[in-house]
Amino acid sequence: MMFGLFKKKTEVEKLQELYKKLMEEAFKLQSINRSQSDHKYQDADDVLKKIEELQSKS
Repeated sequence: MMFGLFKKKTEVEKLQELYKKLMEEAFKLQSINRSQSDHKYQDADDVLKKIEELQSKS
């Protein structure tokens, strides 16, 4: 546990966190502002494509 504290996150891990955050924001905006929600979903989809691209390279 202690050794994992200072482990640097990989690019994929950072993108996965960003994807999760964007999806949560989009879900919250869904009932308030549909166009902003759609924009967040699009951003999340772009991040997901980057994740898949990085995973396919390795």
